[in-house]
Amino acid sequence: MSGNPSAIPGARFMDPVVLARIGNLELVSRAVCDGFINGLHKAPYFGASVDFAEHRGYVPGDDVRRMDWRVWARTDRYYIKEYEAETNANFSVLLDISKSMNYGSRGITKLQYASILTACLTNLVHHQRDRVGLVTFDNDIVDFVPSSAKHMDVVLHTLERITPGRPGNLTVPLHKLAEHFGRRGVLVVISDFYEDPEVIVDAVTPLRFRGNDLIVFHVLDPAELEFGFTDAQAFEDLETGEQMPVVPDALRKEYVELVKAHTEALQAKFSEVRVDYSLLDTSKPLDHALYRFLSGREKRLRSR
Repeated sequence: MSGNPSAIPGARFMDPVVLARIGNLELVSRAVCDGFINGLHKAPYFGASVDFAEHRGYVPGDDVRRMDWRVWARTDRYYIKEYEAETNANFSVLLDISKSMNYGSRGITKLQYASILTACLTNLVHHQRDRVGLVTFDNDIVDFVPSSAKHMDVVLHTLERITPGRPGNLTVPLHKLAEHFGRRGVLVVISDFYEDPEVIVDAVTPLRFRGNDLIVFHVLDPAELEFGFTDAQAFEDLETGEQMPVVPDALRKEYVELVKAHTEALQAKFSEVRVDYSLLDTSKPLDHALYRFLSGREKRLRSR
């Protein structure tokens, strides 16, 4: 996949700060999605793993690629394989709205970026006529919008009235939510993942074990990735508010290595449990990041 945005015909690559200033999530998500739909041969498919349902007799015009040749070998008759959930999947975004998500160093907070991402994802899925839903959480479940073909407006309204403020805790809300998502579907978890990799994976994977197709977006500000500060100052813990004096030049190399180790550990651990993980930098064009992710995801789904 080329890193050059111009290599993707029809796609529109917008500065996330500009998108945040627009303020209207419905307008923003439509603009980004139009770029996707114009730039792709078909809408990106998010659907959960399809399950075989039954056979039916072949009729002229059926796609021969769906012919069950093993049954033909046994019976000398032509049968087509049919599947459940080939369309109309349940799709929900689980969005972290904890205090640390309200940080932003370059004109857009992680939560604003994540909200635009959520609006774009649900709009894309809604275009496919799948059912969309939304859950927001911090140290507990805050909002719960069940998946429905009629809930796109409710999702957008919920996103626009989010007020972060409480510290986060992944384990409590996500373990509760695992009980709600018993029906197979697609779940997206969006967070800055301010916990140890083992804790994060243990909190998220119960959602996967219910048979859901699980996607994880790790959203970080460029200052958190690069630690590009220069002046000695007091740094505040984004969750607890605790302050510590820091000389950036003395810690930058160690800090960057720790962040790299953290993200690489998450990538490896999520891969082991077949969860799709993607790291997003809030300074990068969101639609380009999405396109690259979805292109890679399509390849992974075909290989499963």
